[in-house]
Amino acid sequence: MSVVPEPAGGCNGSLADRIDSYALVSYIPEPLAGFLNRLRRELVPDCFLNAHVTILPPRRLPASAEVGWQQVREAAVSLPPFDLELDDIEVFTGTNVVYLAIGKGMAQLIAMHQAMNRSGLWFAEPFEYHPHVTLAQEITPEQVPAIADLARRRWREFSSPRSFHVETITFVQNTRQNLWIDLGECHLGSRKAELLEPILA
Repeated sequence: MSVVPEPAGGCNGSLADRIDSYALVSYIPEPLAGFLNRLRRELVPDCFLNAHVTILPPRRLPASAEVGWQQVREAAVSLPPFDLELDDIEVFTGTNVVYLAIGKGMAQLIAMHQAMNRSGLWFAEPFEYHPHVTLAQEITPEQVPAIADLARRRWREFSSPRSFHVETITFVQNTRQNLWIDLGECHLGSRKAELLEPILA
């Protein structure tokens, strides 16, 4: 199976350099996030992405970003929070992406993707949606075995809980530098939402 590159999230790109590319993510909390962020930098030294699970992969929107944000807020109300557990290290052989598979919570992520990928957020996905946590991408086939082995070794060393509660989702926008801006955050199962940055036309 192949997978498209994921958004970084939370990298504070320049507002002036925004492009027409949006995604929906859920950030992973500490202490798991800190471990995964350090692991990603060890595997791919120039990677400075924040650990997350992608709900809607990067896309151009068929409507305005304001319409997309409104749809995220409305859909979040009927999507309850849930527990998610990270499983084993695996590889998407078609794109040489090393990732953490998802065990518990997979069904909820797929249902969330189905609920969101319509109307003002709809996009013809080039690959089947397969929730995961990316650890290394844009690497050569020759690099994959060593990177995957190192990732598995580090993952075995991690002694803290490998599960967390998914309560919020974040609407993000890309920039020319491929740095993602957090636009808005919604709480699942609630009308509570916060606009973090102005949504530009």
